[in-house]
Amino acid sequence: MPWSNQSGGGGGWKGGGGGPWGQRPGSSGQQPDLEEILRRSQDRLRAAIPGGRMGGPFVVLIAVAAIALIGFFGFTVRVNPEELGVVLRFGKFVRLLTPGINFRWPYPIEVVEVPKVTRVNRIELGMRGSADSRDASSTTREVPEESLMLTGDENIVDVDFVVFWQISNAPDFLFNIENPEATVKDVAESAMREIVGQSDIEPILTEARAKTEAAAQALMQKTLDSYGAGVQVTQVQLQKVDPPAQVIDSYRDVQAARADQERLQNEAEAYANRIIPEAKGEAERILQAAQGYRDKVVAEAKGEADRFLKVYEQYKKSPDVTRKRIFIETMEHVLADTDKVIVDDKNGRGVVPYLPLSEFSKKPAAPEAQP
Repeated sequence: MPWSNQSGGGGGWKGGGGGPWGQRPGSSGQQPDLEEILRRSQDRLRAAIPGGRMGGPFVVLIAVAAIALIGFFGFTVRVNPEELGVVLRFGKFVRLLTPGINFRWPYPIEVVEVPKVTRVNRIELGMRGSADSRDASSTTREVPEESLMLTGDENIVDVDFVVFWQISNAPDFLFNIENPEATVKDVAESAMREIVGQSDIEPILTEARAKTEAAAQALMQKTLDSYGAGVQVTQVQLQKVDPPAQVIDSYRDVQAARADQERLQNEAEAYANRIIPEAKGEAERILQAAQGYRDKVVAEAKGEADRFLKVYEQYKKSPDVTRKRIFIETMEHVLADTDKVIVDDKNGRGVVPYLPLSEFSKKPAAPEAQP
């Protein structure tokens, strides 16, 4: 054996040391000799090799195994399932590698970049928060220089939103833009500011949130495609859209006043919807009554005209008789409701007694009740 097994040393190394460097730290003795250490290592290697010699087929076998290992690890590259290999030969893009074990020329002939093409990346604008926290409000930090935007009607709105994106073209993503995440962030902020600047504040705060998200996503994608960024914007989510904190109370008062205005307008429209049909019905009734009265008067006038014509025809036949009859009918009509006193100058030369029999037929009026 290359080391001594004497009991006086108290250890397995020659000279009684505590290790390959001789004495344990703190113990007395001479420092180990480097040549002695190398010689002992050679002795142990010869003892492990059959026959005690390091030559012949064994050395060749070791060399072949070493070359095979170097060749395998030097000519192969592993691409994970969420990655895509981009092979550069002397700095020029030549091909793509699919997930798995792929072969390539060793460095510096070929270099492989492996961007994560299936991972959905997240960028927050207007706020910074921990994605792992269950209570996002406790870790969210506002970034007003990104969130405060000017609307089309010259109001300021505080917009926090999140952009989700992933790599759609790995070579373009690696070579066309220098800092992909910063580029996507700047494009997202610019697109949102443009969309907000073209809209009024009221729709953005209420019913136009989905429309704003879709418009910002479309504008972002158009801009990134013009850069050849190789990035696909999958979604834009508005997290918070409010007036600035300094004026939010006043804005809520304005919103309450607008709600009252809408309520009063709805009540006025309901009253109009009720009263207008009634007025139209009353107008139609008056028109129909007037038309009936007109028809009646016209019919009566025609009847009177026909009667007059008939009387006139009879008058032409016998004028004296007709004139006397008309006089008598007229006097009958005039004297029907008047008190009459008959004076006969021919026979009695005075007033003739007249008994008003019609007065006796009238019923006496009922006496008024005494208080």
